Amino acid sequence: MTLMELRYLVAVAETRHFGRAAERFGVSQSTLSMAVRKLEENLGVLLFERSKSGIRTTQIGAQIIAQAQQVLAHTNAISALVQADQDQLGGELKLGAIHSLAPYLLPQLIPQLRLLAASLRLSIYEGYTADLGSKLRSGELDAILVSLPFSEMDVVTQELYREPLMVVMPPNHALAAKRQIAPQDLLGQTFIQLQTGHCLREQVLHICPQLQGSSQIIESSSLETLRHMIAIGLGVSILPSSATASSAYAAQSMVARPLQSATVRTIALAWRASFPRHKAIDVVRRAVQTCSWQFTTAHGNLGSGLLVENQSW
Repeated sequence: MTLMELRYLVAVAETRHFGRAAERFGVSQSTLSMAVRKLEENLGVLLFERSKSGIRTTQIGAQIIAQAQQVLAHTNAISALVQADQDQLGGELKLGAIHSLAPYLLPQLIPQLRLLAASLRLSIYEGYTADLGSKLRSGELDAILVSLPFSEMDVVTQELYREPLMVVMPPNHALAAKRQIAPQDLLGQTFIQLQTGHCLREQVLHICPQLQGSSQIIESSSLETLRHMIAIGLGVSILPSSATASSAYAAQSMVARPLQSATVRTIALAWRASFPRHKAIDVVRRAVQTCSWQFTTAHGNLGSGLLVENQSW
């Protein structure tokens, strides 16, 4: 049984005529008729009743034709998927990003992607690192933007850029007079941090372990809420530079000072090693690195393409 035989079978059922079915495929009537007869012999059943007045589908023939239509529909769907995949910069790309990055990177990233790949349709999902990793492995996401360290089996991770972590406070705060802030300077301060689940929280506690268990801690579920708290003078925090540089807050509402030792977080792009659309991944990487991030340190260190087998990209 071949796909061509199934196509002939369905065509005869639809046209109720061997000659018209043969015209659909540009073959002779005898060729098509012999193919259908061969299919009947292989199956051991009669698919059509033939008479001078025309042809009629048998009961078993109708059931087989219904199955053949489903097979051909699935075959067409597979062909469509293959065609879409061959155009790696077309169709949908499902991109995830951590909560503490998405509001600041994506508004710059999306216009750059439109310039580099106008046919690429981007679907965005924000989440915690663990959630993004799970959705990446399951295929619900094609690629994710995360903060390192990040490691998943069968997932490729590529560093994109690094950005400083800054101590952020109201402009009238005592620490605002310092040019740099040492971690010990935060002792005794009301510190606002993200709730459990945010990778930024874990990074901050790693930098300033003395904050763990402090009674002067306010927790927030989102970075934007945290920034509002700082702006009205409820405390200080440590934020990535992209969050402090947002134009949503004027200088008189919030100021940022660098931590000593040039503390940074590293942003990376991760995707499944088996994901076939390498060009789509590459265009996301290039779009990120053409955004106007003044704090980018990895931009000039990477090659012009992804580390994949096809070096012509």
